[in-house]
Amino acid sequence: MRLSTIGGLVAAGACALATVTVMASDFVGVYAVIDKVVLEPSDSAPERVQIRGAFAFSDGKRGSGYGDAQRGYLYYSCPPAQLAVCRREWADLQTVAGKDIGVGFGGRYVANGRIRKADEPAASPDVYPIERGVTRLSAGHDSLPVIDRIRAVLRGR
Repeated sequence: MRLSTIGGLVAAGACALATVTVMASDFVGVYAVIDKVVLEPSDSAPERVQIRGAFAFSDGKRGSGYGDAQRGYLYYSCPPAQLAVCRREWADLQTVAGKDIGVGFGGRYVANGRIRKADEPAASPDVYPIERGVTRLSAGHDSLPVIDRIRAVLRGR
């Protein structure tokens, strides 16, 4: 085998390994399929948000592990200094509400709040996890196993 062929094979193998490593890391804290977004105290000047639907939180460990999908809602407030960022992200979440589209937000290694039961009164909001923005999953990634589990919970399976 020629030296240039061997070098090419080594380079191709290194690229393949790098691709696998990148794909194995998932920094999303919350995956969701959202039914409804409720802004508080008003749509025009929100300080808090209720995100209703089904969710799976990261396990907080390296890799791409997520807990069981659960139906309910997330309740967040935003630090006053971050209101512009929160409002942009909440507006992004509103665009997918009720459309059966998978999204991700928050961070794998940060506090992402908790999933509340649908009938639990909205009190003591968690702090909204500002990390990498809202990721709307494309058609190719919309069938991630975690999103499939979330959809099954929404459909009562």
